[in-house]
Amino acid sequence: MPRMYRVMGFWTLAIGLMALAGHMIELALISFAQTAVFVLLGYMNLSEKAYILIFWGYLLVAGIGITYWSFFKMPLY
Repeated sequence: MPRMYRVMGFWTLAIGLMALAGHMIELALISFAQTAVFVLLGYMNLSEKAYILIFWGYLLVAGIGITYWSFFKMPLY
């Protein structure tokens, strides 16, 4: 399980670099922050249950954030 967090760190780093190349600074900074958290968690060697609970918490926060952004922050055209 720790390896999967390092893999998620790799992919968020790739997304952050592509966002930076596309001049999307906010997305790049968010992706780099996620990269740091995922890599840090990947080297903590927690229990399997802790990793799963952290991942579900991450999914919950990300889902609420995406829903909030899409309803209240995105402009209607």
